Amino acid sequence: MLIGAIADLHGNFEAMNRAMAMHPDVPLWLCVGDLASSSGAYPDPPVPLYWIKGNNEQFDRIADWEAGGNAPRNLHYIRNGTAARVGPLVVAGVGGTYAPTWYDTPSTLLPHSPMDDKRRHFVREEIEACKRLEGVDVLMTHEAPRPFFVAGDRPGPPRRRDAGKPAINDLLATLRPRLHLCGHHHRFVEMDREGVRSVCIDRINRSYLLIDAATLAYQKIDQ
Repeated sequence: MLIGAIADLHGNFEAMNRAMAMHPDVPLWLCVGDLASSSGAYPDPPVPLYWIKGNNEQFDRIADWEAGGNAPRNLHYIRNGTAARVGPLVVAGVGGTYAPTWYDTPSTLLPHSPMDDKRRHFVREEIEACKRLEGVDVLMTHEAPRPFFVAGDRPGPPRRRDAGKPAINDLLATLRPRLHLCGHHHRFVEMDREGVRSVCIDRINRSYLLIDAATLAYQKIDQ
């Protein structure tokens, strides 16, 4: 059995549907966040899609779904610090980005406004809840573990900065999943972090993964 994995749609539902149509034998898909369009729209995928939040989402809609509101039929949100059964696999998730000034805030107290929604961040209590899970096969996070080098945006000679987050390393070291998937950085990167295979998935318009559910061996498929 194969499972698909995608990242950072940013509303590119056409590319998602194209990937799913290319693999009608793949019954289940995963997404590591940034699913919504800039207007806050979400897809109605033809097959079940299990996803975590990114930092670009419509967080009021997510809050409504968390409270029991009706989501699209095949859209299955994995709340931070929880896990879901995805076919034969246990998939855990911590979505959103890290902000040190908000990390110790209870998730229910993260402030939000139309211009600045702090619900885009994960917090310590969600990391700790995730660390208590057992039997996790796949861990999905939006952020990458450290080290994850990206080019700096300051003027002058090119610089590299480590955009990885130690909280993700801590999760990997504690949970020891069989596979870790992340996104956010819009590039494909294969890593080994804390003794765990880790893959940063590129944007959906460029590539996605097909994963063997038994072995968790994966193949990168270019769009």
